[in-house]
Amino acid sequence: MAGNSRRPGARRNPGSKKGPTKGSGGKGRRSLEGKGPTPPAEKRPNHKAYRSGGATPSAPRKPAADDRGTARRAPGRREDPDGPQTVLGRNPVVESLRAHSPATALYVAQNIEVDDRVRESIKMASERGISVLEVPRGDVDRMADGAVHQGLALAVPAFEYLHPDDLLEEARQRAHLARVEPLLVALDGVQDPRNLGAVLRSAAAFGAHGVLLPLRRSVGVTPVAWRTSAGAAARLPVGRATNLSRTLSAWLDEGLVTVGLDGEASADIDHLDDVAGPDAARGPLVLVVGSEGKGLSRLVRETCTGVVSIPMAGDVESLNASVAAGVALAEVARRRRA
Repeated sequence: MAGNSRRPGARRNPGSKKGPTKGSGGKGRRSLEGKGPTPPAEKRPNHKAYRSGGATPSAPRKPAADDRGTARRAPGRREDPDGPQTVLGRNPVVESLRAHSPATALYVAQNIEVDDRVRESIKMASERGISVLEVPRGDVDRMADGAVHQGLALAVPAFEYLHPDDLLEEARQRAHLARVEPLLVALDGVQDPRNLGAVLRSAAAFGAHGVLLPLRRSVGVTPVAWRTSAGAAARLPVGRATNLSRTLSAWLDEGLVTVGLDGEASADIDHLDDVAGPDAARGPLVLVVGSEGKGLSRLVRETCTGVVSIPMAGDVESLNASVAAGVALAEVARRRRA
């Protein structure tokens, strides 16, 4: 046996016996005791949820949604898309600042290589009164949550939407000043922020007085949409409706005409007056544009006064939602000028 053999290497030296020794204080016994339940992530100092969740780990903040459907949270990559957001990367940041996107702070990581984009971003932010903060790179890493940031991050507050009633009142005031009838655009389920930005840009270019978005199954005015609009989002009021079809029905009662765009409609936009009533283009009008794939939903289509299509040549089956909106708005603007 190992303990009894006289063979060299087979005997245990005196004092080398394993197990608790005198003066250990029960260290081995305490290691077998449990440590209790694991606390939540926001209460563990070494967890990223604790670092990004605020200064009071015992009371993690929860988004408070108001009756307009927006949620207000701290900036972060995984936050509510309708809440405050963070634009990351040198090109996106400088483009957002060029488009006059609303921003509260520009974060610049320490010891990064400074190029023309960084200089321009710092200059534009300073000129507009936006706080420019030089922070450790680790802080920007936590804000990016794994995304590429190139040492720049721009904090953008939540977009403030108007209630449909306020949007209609604002559109009427703008139309009165221009001595025309109100012209609004309603989007039914458009989910691409670039499409939304392009619609905002076309609406501003062709004299529309506001844009209405549904609360659900629709993109909001994100930094991407803001950049694509080339600043039109700052000049055009945008509202949000909890129920789009119900809001359009209420606007019908207010005397507005609603015309939907659908590629399968039998009448094209040249016959707008035949579908929606005589001289519909010059009267108070709402153009309703469907989503990129499904088009108008059934309830919204039933709410429209009439539905028209855009005539196309060749084998093209449909147009992009923003392109279709631009074509329809250009036709309405042409008739109003005439």
